[in-house]
Amino acid sequence: MKILIADHAKSDVMTICGMLADYSLLTAADGVEAMAQIEKNPDIEMMLLALNMPRMNGFHVLEAIRNHPVYSKIAVLILTGTDEPDEEIRGLEAGALDYIRKPLNEQSLRKRIEVHVRLKTAQTLLEQYDFTLEKAVREAAAEAAVTGDLTIRAAVRLLEIRDIEPENHTKRTQRIIRVLCGHLRTREPYRDILTDAYVSELFRAAPLHDIGKIGIPEYILLKPGKLTEEEFDIMKRHTVLGAQSFRNEAGSRSLSFIRTAAEMMETHHEKFDGSGYPYGLRGRDIPLAGRLMAIADVYDALAGKRVYKPAFKHQVALAIIDRERGRHFDPDIVDAFLEGESEIKNINDAFAPPQE
Repeated sequence: MKILIADHAKSDVMTICGMLADYSLLTAADGVEAMAQIEKNPDIEMMLLALNMPRMNGFHVLEAIRNHPVYSKIAVLILTGTDEPDEEIRGLEAGALDYIRKPLNEQSLRKRIEVHVRLKTAQTLLEQYDFTLEKAVREAAAEAAVTGDLTIRAAVRLLEIRDIEPENHTKRTQRIIRVLCGHLRTREPYRDILTDAYVSELFRAAPLHDIGKIGIPEYILLKPGKLTEEEFDIMKRHTVLGAQSFRNEAGSRSLSFIRTAAEMMETHHEKFDGSGYPYGLRGRDIPLAGRLMAIADVYDALAGKRVYKPAFKHQVALAIIDRERGRHFDPDIVDAFLEGESEIKNINDAFAPPQE
C-alpha cells in the first residue's frame, strides 16, 4: 500500500517514516506539495494529513479531494497535536476517517495503520463484489436475492475487520429477532403485520443495523472508558450514516428491503419513552424494525463481554430487560422476549464467542 505523509514538521515525518518503513511512503511538507503528489501518484491509498500546514492547510486538502472521483477514495487520517473537539468534528465531516495524536506512539500508530489498511482492502473487495453483483443482476433479475445477501455479508465483514462488533453478534441478533417475530405474530395486531415476507426482510436486515459505524473513528468506537459529550455526539451519527447511505443508493425507487433496513439502522437506539436518539421518537412512532432490534441489541450487549463490562448471566439480562418495559422497550416485545427466553438463551449459547 502507498501512503502519503503530509506534514510540515520534519521530525514527525522522519519518525513516521521510520515506524512505517515496510510501507511504500511519499512525503509532502504542505498542502500544495500533497496535492502535487496525489496528482503524480494516483495509486496513493492512504494519507496521514496534518491540519496546520503552510500554503494550504489540511482542511483545504480535504475539501479539494472530497468530491473528486478518484482522490475521494484515499483513506485520510488526521495528524494532530491539539485536543480540540471542534476541529475533530470538522475534520470528520470533511471526510477524514480517524485522528492520530501527537506525540506519536509507535505501537498505537502501527495498530491504527494496520486496521485502516485492512479496512481499505475490505472496501476494495466490497467494490469488486458490487461490480460483480451488479453484472449478475443485469444478467438475471432472479438472482437479486442471492446477490443482495452477498453484499450484506461483504458490508458486515467491514465491521468485523475493524473489531467493531463482537464475534457472531450479527448472527445472534438476527436469530433473536426471528424468535421475537414468531411469538408476536400469534397475537393482534402483529398477526397481519409480520408476514413471512416482512419477517424475512427483518432477518436479512438485522446484520446491517450498525453498518454506519464504519464512518465513526476507531478511538471512539473502541474506547474502554466513558465517552465525552462530544465523542457521544459523533457516535450517535452511526444511526443516520447507515440509513442515509441505503436511502441514497435506492434513490427514488421504493424498495421494501431498503426501507426496512434503513428504519432498523436509524431507530434501533430510540427508546419507547422518547428518551432515545437520534430523533427522540416515542412509543409506536418508532418503526417496528427499530423496536425489535433495540431489545435484541441490548440483550446481546448485556449477555456478552464488552470492552467496558463483563458478561451478565442470562437471568440478570432478563431482569434488566423486564425492568425497562415501557421505558426503553415496547411492552409487547418484552412479553414476546420473555416468552421466548429459553430459545434466546440457546441462541446465545450456540453462537457464544470462544472462551479466552
